[in-house]
Amino acid sequence: MAALSEPDAQTGLANARRVVIKIGSALLVDRETGSLRADWLRGLAEDVAMLRARGTDVVLVSSGSIALGRGVLGLGLGVLSLEQSQAAAATGQIGLAAAYAEVLGAHGLKVGQVLVTLEDSANRRRYLNSRATLDMLLSLGVVPIVNENDTIATDEIRYGDNDRLAAQVAVTVGADRLVLLSDVDGLYTANPMLDPAAVRLNEVAQITPEIEAMAGDAGSGLSKGGMKTKVLAAKTATSAGCAMAITHGFQPRPIEALERGANATWFLAKGDPQTARKGWIASMKPKGKLGLDPGAVRAMRQGKSLLPAGVARVDGRFGRGDPVELTGPEGEVLGQGLTRYTSEEARQIAGHRSDEIEALLGYPGRAALIHRDDLVMLSSVE
Repeated sequence: MAALSEPDAQTGLANARRVVIKIGSALLVDRETGSLRADWLRGLAEDVAMLRARGTDVVLVSSGSIALGRGVLGLGLGVLSLEQSQAAAATGQIGLAAAYAEVLGAHGLKVGQVLVTLEDSANRRRYLNSRATLDMLLSLGVVPIVNENDTIATDEIRYGDNDRLAAQVAVTVGADRLVLLSDVDGLYTANPMLDPAAVRLNEVAQITPEIEAMAGDAGSGLSKGGMKTKVLAAKTATSAGCAMAITHGFQPRPIEALERGANATWFLAKGDPQTARKGWIASMKPKGKLGLDPGAVRAMRQGKSLLPAGVARVDGRFGRGDPVELTGPEGEVLGQGLTRYTSEEARQIAGHRSDEIEALLGYPGRAALIHRDDLVMLSSVE
């Protein structure tokens, strides 16, 4: 069984740089009354404040808008139509955002709401835009509260569960830890409610078919995710260099409890987030080419972003978020990256300073044509 392993530096949050915490509906909303579990939420806020005090960035991926809206609108616990779900989300989202602002504000923390759909990660341009927004919020010390935009999402453009959404958010922000707060304390060899011989796995070093076969289905009327979606989330997160934990979330301070050794299953990451991201970018087929001047080549070798001023030539047709090849003055291939401008825009701003972009394009743009986090240099020229 490729499941249990020796204790690993990836487990725990003590050395985490950026943490994504997923909160399920059943944790936030009382199943019987449909009201917010305010005391539990205040405990979570204490945990977030604890992490922020040590310099760890925190992103919360929160379910609960539909579950909370059910109670407000008196829709009960039955199956909702798409329109009812969207109405419940619209109603519940207001109360949910206000609750987070209140409990985190009590600790001097600012919050920002980010609503997304599957299209925001499937479309590279929208993916880069959402990543830039999240990065800016984090750089300003804000705690982003991310949820699926259930008011507009349909089956074709939805994640369908916040486990997968949380994993995608972890990949987007380059998190090194993802914690799924659940109604179970980890992954078991079988359903512990049905099999008394089931054993919880402390660590999973590799997600094998055997591990995937251990996953079950959802058990809560308010939640859509089950163990199967959590294991799928783990595959996404760990392949991007982010370790993931499944732990019981109903205790008053779930993150503090996890740090003190509460039961959990840790899925170990493959490498680190930055290396995984660079490998993903390097594997893409370029849509165009940017020829750079000697100054830009020197700057990129020093780990800096590519500014429009350093671009001498633009070849091909590409859109925002597309991969482009980077070449030096002699045509030598230097690497590739994801562009923040279309080929037409790049041609207009090539060779110009960043403070000239607005005058050239007619609207303010991003200072870098390719941000250093979206840039991969060939090892031979780094």
